[in-house]
Amino acid sequence: MDFFSTQNIAVHIPLGAGGYDLSWIEGIGTLAGLLCIWLASKEKLINYLFGLINVSLFAAIFFQIQLYASLLLQLFFFVANLYGWYAWSRQTTDNQSELKIRWLPLPKAIGWGAVCVVAIALMTAFIDPVFAFLTKISVAVLHQLGLQVTMPVLQPDAFPFWDSCMMVLSIVAMILMTRKYVENWLLWVIINVISVMIFARQGVYAMSLEYAILTLIALNGSWLWIKSARQQGSQALSG
Repeated sequence: MDFFSTQNIAVHIPLGAGGYDLSWIEGIGTLAGLLCIWLASKEKLINYLFGLINVSLFAAIFFQIQLYASLLLQLFFFVANLYGWYAWSRQTTDNQSELKIRWLPLPKAIGWGAVCVVAIALMTAFIDPVFAFLTKISVAVLHQLGLQVTMPVLQPDAFPFWDSCMMVLSIVAMILMTRKYVENWLLWVIINVISVMIFARQGVYAMSLEYAILTLIALNGSWLWIKSARQQGSQALSG
C-alpha cells in the first residue's frame, strides 16, 4: 500500500522555492490524465480507461491531504468517465460510432453559457460554505464506510472567482466531452490557462508546467475536433 501514499516520493523536481516532491501516485495519476486528454483529442475510446485511473488516484491523494470536497468531485468525474465510455462505444447497425463530433446547436450553446455564468456567480459568492458542505458530506460518507477521518480545518478560498470558474467549467466540459461536442475543448483551454496562472502565482511551478502541457493538448484537440466537425457537416450536406 506504500504506492498509494503521497509520502512515497518518486522524484524531486527542482522548480520553485525548495523544489517539489512528486509522489509515485501523483506522477502516475498525472501521466494517466495527460494520456486521457491526448487520446480523447484523437477520439480514442480507451481515453476513458486512463481517465478512470486518473480520477481514482487523485481521489486517493485528496483523501490523504484532507481535501474531501475535491474527493467528492472525483466521484462525479468517475461516473462521467463511465458514462462517456458507454456513450462513445455505442454503434449504429453498420458498426459506425453512434455519436459524431459536432458543434452544440445555438440554443443549447446559449443555454450552457447561461448555466456557466449563473453557476460561476453563485459559486464565487458561496464557494467557502459550498466546499464546507461538500466536505461534511464526504466526511459523513467516509465514516459510514468505517474510515476514521477528522473534519479538516477549512481555510477561506484564496481565488474564489478563478476556482469557481475551474470547477464549473470542468464539470460542463466533461459533460460536453461525453457527448462529443467541440466546445468541450474550448472550455478545457480556458480551464488550463487559468490553472497555469493560479499555480504559478502560488509558486507551484511543477503543476503550472503540467497545465501548460495540458493547454497545448487542448489546443490540439480543439483543432482536430473542429476539423472533424467540418468534415461531418460536409458529409451530411453531400448525403
